[in-house]
Amino acid sequence: MNAIPWQERPADNTDIIWRYDQNPIIKRDAIPSSNSIFNSAVVPFEDGFAGVFRCDNKAVQMNIFAGFSKDGINWDIDHEPIAFEAGNTQMIASDYKYDPRVTFIEDRYWITWCNGYHGPTIGIGYTFDFKEFFQCENAFLPFNRNGVLFPEKIDGKYAMLSRPSDNGHTPFGDIYLSYSPDMKYWGEHRCVMKAAPFTDSAWQCTKIGAGSVPILVDEGWLMFYHGVINTCNGFRYSMGSVILDQHDPSKVKHRTQPYLLSPQTPYECMGDVPNVVFPCATLHSIAEDKVTIYYGAADTVTAMAFGHISEVIQFTIKNSL
Repeated sequence: MNAIPWQERPADNTDIIWRYDQNPIIKRDAIPSSNSIFNSAVVPFEDGFAGVFRCDNKAVQMNIFAGFSKDGINWDIDHEPIAFEAGNTQMIASDYKYDPRVTFIEDRYWITWCNGYHGPTIGIGYTFDFKEFFQCENAFLPFNRNGVLFPEKIDGKYAMLSRPSDNGHTPFGDIYLSYSPDMKYWGEHRCVMKAAPFTDSAWQCTKIGAGSVPILVDEGWLMFYHGVINTCNGFRYSMGSVILDQHDPSKVKHRTQPYLLSPQTPYECMGDVPNVVFPCATLHSIAEDKVTIYYGAADTVTAMAFGHISEVIQFTIKNSL
């Protein structure tokens, strides 16, 4: 397997997370039909990497596309959206698909996304090879977004984080945990964490949502998430990190009070939706103490950032909300 993409921290940079100096890695027009390519997910695959990408077309129809890369930076994205076959259901109706996440569990790659079925909910599918894809039952009733699966079963059950919401550009939202015995029927819903009080941590006071697939470390499940503040200039999305209990991930052990990354560069501050940093995926190496974060910038392009796992953990513990 290829090494994960990596760039050392610049000598004059003291941040816990630093940006790739060639961002954005995927431009908005990387395939002929696209208006924007962002909020996408990648995983190690064969001798390189594979991914599922949100590509909004020039009619601003939202759909997800497969792609491959040898180095995790330069991507060859299919020009046609993923065509799903029936998985554990015959119901494949979908008005739109966006903001995918991907994780490998046991014998296949599972995909979750925001699925349009009488409003946004969590769609689920799987693939073995990123060529044939199978769609399963939606996990939840509308309205819901930001469905993120854990990469292994917990107490013998699949586990997923999500954010119940409304049918609009949600001005609220907290993170919940749900379990499934079979990736079809979901229950045991538990509140994990809520948007922070404005006076405690304003960058995440309006709503929060699960971001990347959690990483199992000695301290628990490490996950990057997005937080939102509603400013006089509209919503601003930033990134933080949280450590959840390994055996009961409905319990928060540590959660960042300061953000790790906020919109500050031109490609994060200017685009179809200004001022957005939206993490959706990571590649990591525990042995090398490295994590590479893929994030959507300004709902327009895909960017990448880096950090040392140990530093992120210590920052999260030291600066816990």
